[in-house]
Amino acid sequence: MGEPSREEYKIQSFDAETQQLLKTALKAPSLECTAACFETGGEYSVCQRSYSNCPRLMPSRCNTQDRNPGAVDLEKVANVIVDHSLQDCVFSKEAGRMCYAIIQAETKQAGQSVFRRGLLNRLQQEYQAREQLRARSLQGWVCYVTFICNIFDYLRVNNMPMMALVNPVYDCLFRLAQPDSLSKEEEVDCLVLQLHRVGEQLEKMNGQRMDELFVLIRDGFLLPTGLSSLAQLLLLEIIEFRAAGWKTTPAAHKYYYSEVSD
Repeated sequence: MGEPSREEYKIQSFDAETQQLLKTALKAPSLECTAACFETGGEYSVCQRSYSNCPRLMPSRCNTQDRNPGAVDLEKVANVIVDHSLQDCVFSKEAGRMCYAIIQAETKQAGQSVFRRGLLNRLQQEYQAREQLRARSLQGWVCYVTFICNIFDYLRVNNMPMMALVNPVYDCLFRLAQPDSLSKEEEVDCLVLQLHRVGEQLEKMNGQRMDELFVLIRDGFLLPTGLSSLAQLLLLEIIEFRAAGWKTTPAAHKYYYSEVSD
């Protein structure tokens, strides 16, 4: 057998009981079909392929149509995903797509929003305890910021980012821009990566806060001590990235990526 795909990894990284819970919520009967559902690029929640023609799974095993996300405890599913995201930064970078898939499946099959409500409640709980989380586990804190930004990137209301997440995401990024955080490369890297991902969206939702955030970033860049060479490079790159309209110019790409590789 070959290497598992990225989507298969996301499911396989859980224990067997949790795999079954997630597969049911996603309306996918197997790891192979879960990957196929995500790979369609359209509606992630339900495999759009004909069961009789599915190249990834024998039709006799494909009982997707019998799976109902409303039949599982979707609040438990939300907690499982958040717990795993706080422990695994690789998973947290992509978990938003899985959450989007479950929300779509629940809305289509059950007409409810139990999962989304559970997810947002849990995000709020972790947000309120973010300083304790950071003090307890820097990796867990970085994973949380990555996860909430990922959720902000994927979840939409009337095709717009969720207003309820705008200020919490900003608050997390502001925390990453404090001097004690800028002295840690893991937090600087997280700050820059998330601004690359959701910075333009955030600025459209609240430009004043983005201006204030970049005042902190510029001040941090000018700190006399405490910043590593890599942190300085990353901060300079994101300052120029925003100044260029949230785009990387060819010259900047060549300069920064050659510097990082060196």
